[in-house]
Amino acid sequence: MTDLLQAARLPRSTYYYRVKALATPDRYGGLKAKIQAVYAAHRGLYGYRRITLTIRSDGELANDKKVQRLMNELGIRSRVRRKKLRSYQGEVGEAAPNLLNREFTASGPNEKWISATAA
Repeated sequence: MTDLLQAARLPRSTYYYRVKALATPDRYGGLKAKIQAVYAAHRGLYGYRRITLTIRSDGELANDKKVQRLMNELGIRSRVRRKKLRSYQGEVGEAAPNLLNREFTASGPNEKWISATAA
C-alpha cells in the first residue's frame, strides 16, 4: 500500500479520508429523490425555480441554489419550450399620401418638408 501511495504521490491520510467519505451515505439523498420525482411528474418542463417552489409547498425546506446545484449533479435540465415568432402586426396606421412623387429638388429653402408620420 505504501508503494502505491508513493507512486501516486498521495498522502496516506488523504487516501483514508477518501475511503471514509465514500462510505458515508449521501447527505442530500432525500432531496435528490424529491427533485427527480417532481421533474418526472412534470415531464421535464419545470426548472429549478418551480421545482424549489413545489418542494417548499410540500412543507420541506429547500434553497433554490442547492436545488440548482443538485440538478446539475444529476444531469437534469428543463426542456425549454420555444415560443413561436409572431412578427406580423397587420396594417398599422395609414400610409401618407405621396405628394412629392419622388421630386425632392426644391426651388428655395423650407419649401419641402418630409416626415415619417402620416399627415
